Amino acid sequence: MQPKLPIRIYDSIKKQKCDFNSLKEGQVRFYVCGPTVYDHAHLGHARSSITFDLWRRVLIANGYEVCFAKNFTDIDDKIIKKIQDLPKDLPNLQAGDVYARLESLTTHYIDSYLTDMDALGVLRADLEPKATQSLPAIISMIESLLHKGYAYKGENNDVYLSIAKDSHYGSLSKHNQDHTKSRIESASDKLESKDFALWKGYKGEGDVGYESALGKGRPGWHIECSAMIEQHLAYEDCEYRIDIHAGGADLLFPHHENEASQTRCATDKELAKYWLHNGFVNINGEKMSKSLGNSFFIKDALRIYHGEIVRNYLLGTHYRLVLDFNEQDLLVSKKRLDKLYRLKKRLKPSLLYVPKIQSAGEIHTHWVQCVGKANAEFVSQCLQALNDDLNISKALSVIEEMISSANEHLDKNPKDNVFMQESAYNLALVEILLGIGTLDSTTYFQLGVDESTKMRIESLIAQRLEAKAQKDFVRADSIREDLRAMGIEIMDTPQGTMWEKQAH
Repeated sequence: MQPKLPIRIYDSIKKQKCDFNSLKEGQVRFYVCGPTVYDHAHLGHARSSITFDLWRRVLIANGYEVCFAKNFTDIDDKIIKKIQDLPKDLPNLQAGDVYARLESLTTHYIDSYLTDMDALGVLRADLEPKATQSLPAIISMIESLLHKGYAYKGENNDVYLSIAKDSHYGSLSKHNQDHTKSRIESASDKLESKDFALWKGYKGEGDVGYESALGKGRPGWHIECSAMIEQHLAYEDCEYRIDIHAGGADLLFPHHENEASQTRCATDKELAKYWLHNGFVNINGEKMSKSLGNSFFIKDALRIYHGEIVRNYLLGTHYRLVLDFNEQDLLVSKKRLDKLYRLKKRLKPSLLYVPKIQSAGEIHTHWVQCVGKANAEFVSQCLQALNDDLNISKALSVIEEMISSANEHLDKNPKDNVFMQESAYNLALVEILLGIGTLDSTTYFQLGVDESTKMRIESLIAQRLEAKAQKDFVRADSIREDLRAMGIEIMDTPQGTMWEKQAH
């Protein structure tokens, strides 16, 4: 494998790019805050997942062994409210037992989330812990915070963290303690309004609570991630618990600030060496939010566009910038993807290298297979761009230049099999790194055409071939025009008549 190139990463604490150095040579322990599973995933989830999927791929391409975790918050105030409201899209939600209903609802939305991520080419995490499966670790951490005096008990088994006792509180988000705001309305049993809940006591019928040494109750939102990291990822002998902690910019405060505080108080160590945050997704100029009524579910986008087209669009804006989602920009970005598939279509199928990556564990194997056979300068330039805090605009320009140069060469040397194979490996590396270009070119250019329409197209093509065989060229031309009216373009090739859906 090629020597590691320098990696620059924008750290949210330092507010600047830093040289990336893992805590242990060759290893990266990477944690991403996953969704609270009370509804279907939206485009904000998609952007975050694609961003950190790309970071994971880039780190592996640089030779790191990455242990990647993404949690599911499956116990939360919003989830409890949802099971009380009997959501319309879950008609078979079990009634009666609130715990059975909780599991039924969260399992449904976890499956929905994973289905959407699969469609977007987001590789599954190595670890996918759930809050309800992490209760012993959560309770243990809370007990430690109580024992050390950082936490205190309120009324009805509630437990809070006193942020006044953490002199470093605010160091992540730069929020001053005097101006912090509680995520929820101030409870009467808090010593200070800015203190946050580690454990929420059981409130009676309709609530969810688990028996524990803390009393019957359930975890607060923030403690879940800290405890999961301790249980699954934490280094034992490093000054930080993990290398990278990541999530959306909306999580920086209070969620990540509170996570950092809990871990600092409980372990006397900082939670993460580097903190990464992706920017918001706006629709019509407003931050995506259910409260604004403009949340755009991933499923809605996938009904219209293939997941790779959506992924390509969301990749195209640098991950730390705000992305203003609109369909016109999506179609513009698709033209860039079209160029990639046009080149792929020019290459002989027998020369193509098709990674078909199903899991992150396969990235390294395919990278090693491809990197020595692709164009060395292309590989270096592409990886250097992505190593610079995912400089996607630079990486995409490198890819576009490769595609343009390849087409120029093939125009002059259409039978240069050696060059074709190098180009095929270049495209394979784009697939491995960016997760785009994964489809067969014929399939790609027929996206959006349903099966019944495909059957009609094939029937018309057969009729046209018959008309041509009978030298009825007027009929053959008429059928071509009928297909064009359907939005279908046909091409006569040595391999037969091919067809594509016309571009917008």
